Amino acid sequence: TKRIERFMECIPGDWADGYDNVTIGCTVENQDRADFRLPIFNKLPIKHKNIICQPLLEQVDLAPYLNQIELVVAGGESNSCARPLNYEWILSIREQCIRSKVHFEFRQCGTNFIKDGKMYRLHVRQLCSQAKKAGINC
Repeated sequence: TKRIERFMECIPGDWADGYDNVTIGCTVENQDRADFRLPIFNKLPIKHKNIICQPLLEQVDLAPYLNQIELVVAGGESNSCARPLNYEWILSIREQCIRSKVHFEFRQCGTNFIKDGKMYRLHVRQLCSQAKKAGINC
């Protein structure tokens, strides 16, 4: 959710520390939103936590927030007006996850994708398959 600050208002009365079969994801698209949402997210009574960096709009430092996180998902925007996604940002998040022993998935490139300083414009149907071809999930 992008409204993690409302989480406690929305859970059922028997939530306690969460249900074994429920994973809650918190979306962050830039450092400002990471620094606002993730401290709140980390304090919530949730058994299974994921961070979703999609659409990722800039370089993000998640390292201070990866404790208790099971998975980080990252990817870009998928429309004709998509803001660029830089592959270096993806690799940086992957390295942060490796250091913290958190699973990482690169779900989709952005329509406007920067790799090795070159901008590529991809069709929506290519976004997930190109991310998979990178072979960087861990």
